Amino acid sequence: MQLYNTLSAEERSILIDEAGKQRLTLSFYAYAQIQNPTQFRNELFLAWNPLEVLGRIYVAHEGINAQLSLPADHFYAFKESIEKYDFMQGIRLNVAVEQDDHSFLKLTIKVRDKIVADGLEDETFDVTNIGIHLKANEFNQLLEDPNTIVVDIRNHYESEIGHFTNAIKPDVDTFRESLPIIEEQLSAHKQDKKLLMYCTGGIRCEKASAYFKHKGFENVYQLEGGIIEYTRQVKAEGLESKFIGKNFVFDHRLGERITDDVVSQCHQCGAPCDVHTNCANEGCHLLFIQCESCKSKMEGCCSDECVSIIHLPEDEQKAVRRGIKNGNKIFKKGKSDVLTFKNNMESHSVFVAEEKKSVVAKAPKIKKIFIGKGTHFYPKASIAQFEIEENELKIGDKILIKGSTTGEQQLIIEEMFVNQIAAEKAVAGENITLKLPFRIRLSDKLYKIRE
Repeated sequence: MQLYNTLSAEERSILIDEAGKQRLTLSFYAYAQIQNPTQFRNELFLAWNPLEVLGRIYVAHEGINAQLSLPADHFYAFKESIEKYDFMQGIRLNVAVEQDDHSFLKLTIKVRDKIVADGLEDETFDVTNIGIHLKANEFNQLLEDPNTIVVDIRNHYESEIGHFTNAIKPDVDTFRESLPIIEEQLSAHKQDKKLLMYCTGGIRCEKASAYFKHKGFENVYQLEGGIIEYTRQVKAEGLESKFIGKNFVFDHRLGERITDDVVSQCHQCGAPCDVHTNCANEGCHLLFIQCESCKSKMEGCCSDECVSIIHLPEDEQKAVRRGIKNGNKIFKKGKSDVLTFKNNMESHSVFVAEEKKSVVAKAPKIKKIFIGKGTHFYPKASIAQFEIEENELKIGDKILIKGSTTGEQQLIIEEMFVNQIAAEKAVAGENITLKLPFRIRLSDKLYKIRE
């Protein structure tokens, strides 16, 4: 009986490409009383492994917290597998704003003491006595109330690349740090202000709202479904997005674009940038913001020392990192003495309220026409296959290939094959192959650029 993942990330990635199925990335959580978390964990693995579910899931006596992906055609079977548990019937599933077939490459289900580490040992604390849930439109309205204090319940590296306007952003590394800090900073406003909170998907606000009610705050509100659900409702209802920038996510994408505003800066040179990366040195792996210029100059590393290490032979790199525990360094995300710009900034107080400042808009959008989607990639030959769904392509056209992992790649078609035959033109319904200097994913979209 298989109860653990047996494939490497590389092996799983190949299988995903070969399967050619669209995958959904989603998240959900539920607070509940689970008597035997280990048994519950094993039941989930046995149910989800055949459905090709991949992700990072935590279960505990207090409930479940899940971020995962699965083939779109297995969605309803998956839904049935969780709704057999009473506490997950009708549960809201937050579907990611941007989809990527490779967002998760392993199925990891872990039993934890708590699904959200809070550092609390208070047996009188009732996690189910929560604040009032607000939908996107209600949240926007309350943001305009002068008696509202809006607090970002996420960590500093999350709020740095995107946040609600006028939000208070705790300068913390973990959720457990934020609770007593927020309570102390806002203790004078337990009765006279409305405490409005938000996080990524709602799970941290759920617990935080109960905590602040427990501590005597009388008017406690939370954004239902977090930033993910807020963005969906904003688009569906045509509302103004009060959230600007990117929403940090905890899979390999590291962020979803919500608006074109760039509210953060490269940690190495200070240029406008909101792209997180992990240091290319496997012995460091520090998470930080790095622009394209610094990425090229520093070879994806956070410091000159790490650049020198990645040029060592692999056995020497392993020798350098052998026995070194980097856990604390890795999780001090965006905070390291080697990040010259970040550490030269003026220190700030525990809270940084949003001040009036200009945001840097991204470059004007490229005028483009949708052509089709990627259907296969042959790594040895570096050949990409696309299905033409609309319009047409011909030799000499300038194209854009776009994907959350691939980024935005532009090139001019000099040669193409239609149904394996060299051709000058391709139309809707045909499959084309192109030789590319980069890898594509099956979720990548193909556009023709209009000059």
